[in-house]
Amino acid sequence: MVSLVPSLTEAVVRSAPTTLAGATDWCTHPPGLDVVRVGGTKNPKTDRILALAPDLVIANEEENRAPDLAALRSAGVEVLVTEIRDVPHAFRELARVLAACGVAARPRWLDEAEETWSSLPEPGTWRTAVVPIWRRPWMVLGRDTFAGDVLARLGVDHAYATHPDRYPRVPLEELRACAPDVVVLPDEPYRFTGDDGPEAFPGLPCALVSGRHLTWYGPSLAEAPLVLGRALRAARP
Repeated sequence: MVSLVPSLTEAVVRSAPTTLAGATDWCTHPPGLDVVRVGGTKNPKTDRILALAPDLVIANEEENRAPDLAALRSAGVEVLVTEIRDVPHAFRELARVLAACGVAARPRWLDEAEETWSSLPEPGTWRTAVVPIWRRPWMVLGRDTFAGDVLARLGVDHAYATHPDRYPRVPLEELRACAPDVVVLPDEPYRFTGDDGPEAFPGLPCALVSGRHLTWYGPSLAEAPLVLGRALRAARP
């Protein structure tokens, strides 16, 4: 089997490590993963994938390009495409992927992660946020995103949740004019850091957060509320 989605790679290795033959260059977890690398999520090397003769390729409708998946299907490879818009959907899709990989029993980590999220208390207070995911040009979370639902369950209401686009391009001046309670800056897909990002929002509290815990749906879900909550509380102007 070949995985074209970093978070799904981590989930498969955690549950059925011997089934994975290839993964993308961006599949960084678990550390030390020793499989054939097949290029990026947006530019996989289909010839390298086909050389592995996989019985299944797992992909995501957002992270992977339809033409690449169509090329694999045309070559006779079965492709399972996930679609995830919120936290409950992530758990359903993870169960579907693992079943397709031959995992007979629901893994304990998946139950524990789901329990972590289902037992979260209702947020006592709400904060508004803008959540850039890229700069040059500036792009932010928009409507109907997994990361947006993650934040909402932690009491963070992002400013573009009702925007027509899922990842709109928004001028920096407009983002500043929103005057959010916090600017959430993940370290992926764009790697925002203390020296690259906060300076664009003078006077606004900025939270540097783990992109893996904000955007990945896999074993990291179990610790995501704790990790993200700590980062959000540490936001500083």
